[in-house]
Amino acid sequence: MLNCDILYKEKLYLVALSGGADSVALLLMMLDKGYSVEAVHCNFHLRGEEADRDEAFVIDLCERNGVKLHRVHFDTRGYAELHKQSIETAARNLRYGYFERLRQDIGAEAIVVAHHRDDNVETVLMNLVRGTGLNGMAGIRAVNGHVLRPLLGVSRSDIETYLRRKGQTYVTDSTNLETDATRNKFRLEVMPQLCSINPNAPRGIDTTARHLQEAEKMVRWAVDQLSHETVTVGNDGIDVISVDKLLSSPSPEYLLVEIIGRYGFTPQQAVVVMRMMKGGMKGKAVQSPTHEIACEPHRLLVGRIAERPKPLSMPMEGVYVYGERRVRVERQERGSEGFTIVKSAAVAMLDASKLDFPLTMRPWCEGDRFSPFGMKGSKLVSDYLTDRKKNYFQRRGQLVVEDARGEIIWLVGERTSEKCRVGEKTSAIIVVKEE
Repeated sequence: MLNCDILYKEKLYLVALSGGADSVALLLMMLDKGYSVEAVHCNFHLRGEEADRDEAFVIDLCERNGVKLHRVHFDTRGYAELHKQSIETAARNLRYGYFERLRQDIGAEAIVVAHHRDDNVETVLMNLVRGTGLNGMAGIRAVNGHVLRPLLGVSRSDIETYLRRKGQTYVTDSTNLETDATRNKFRLEVMPQLCSINPNAPRGIDTTARHLQEAEKMVRWAVDQLSHETVTVGNDGIDVISVDKLLSSPSPEYLLVEIIGRYGFTPQQAVVVMRMMKGGMKGKAVQSPTHEIACEPHRLLVGRIAERPKPLSMPMEGVYVYGERRVRVERQERGSEGFTIVKSAAVAMLDASKLDFPLTMRPWCEGDRFSPFGMKGSKLVSDYLTDRKKNYFQRRGQLVVEDARGEIIWLVGERTSEKCRVGEKTSAIIVVKEE
């Protein structure tokens, strides 16, 4: 019954042992087959004496079978409250986090857990009812990183039969910690109804899930190929998705979901991005917890969400630190030969008599206006950046320097203000430059 194709005799495995029928059967089957195992048991302190009973049972089982046992106790309720998680989620996170640390400490090849065919069938049905894609319909994987499930092809009935034949007892979790209320409804109500229609329904659903797992491998290969052709990873941290290549793919919607899902975007957000893209909504953006997607002509830009920096006051000459930037402010008096004008986008040279301290460096805001050097009148900063063909992320990161009057005297790295132009009558200049 055990899937030995994913196990190796020369490796050490860590068996998750709750004391229930599934995990007890898994441990004994691996011992029967001669695998090298150690066991791990978690006490979540949620069921009082019953949890202590389970722990005592597991200790006795391992002693009788000569299996080294690792035990851990968790304050599950405290963890759940601290991290604002459900009890089930907290228990899962605590359990698998500890399993992985222990696996590394003892040098085990993998953690072996006792999910079986009925668990997989319930998962597929739950995903189907919630609404899912190919990944959800493919169900539980036998191999998921360092977690192995060699009982996925075995029914709960087969497990119980195995234990009866061996005369092996097990414990029952009365609160069913491993499952939630929804899963119990599928187990106790939905599955019996399906089996009344077709006794082989669980086997059929499980077979379908296995076929879909194989189909997903092909889809994943195709998605990886198309993603490589569609996405250009930028050296500046901004990735570019070609709209033309995306729309020419066999399924633009599916490919978009897969590509932007890697940046934390949901399928629902992919629908919004598709509308933006098809509607030519230039400059519009959508955020995931970590990234932003901006729509530009013929492309989507993806970059990390950057915290908007606070304004930096520069009350006098000196060197100032602004995030990762170093900004120097200095005063120069006119010499006999005038000033040495530095023509660099990283340097602003301004008539000292035409500005007032303190200076402030800050991100630009909607409605900001300035008078670009060499031009008459004023211009919106947003229009200037658009005319310069700056993309969304370049516009978002643009800084300005303004003086005490609120006059923008420098669009950092771009252009100084005409109002602070250095002329023949200028006796002193203020130099602001990035180092």
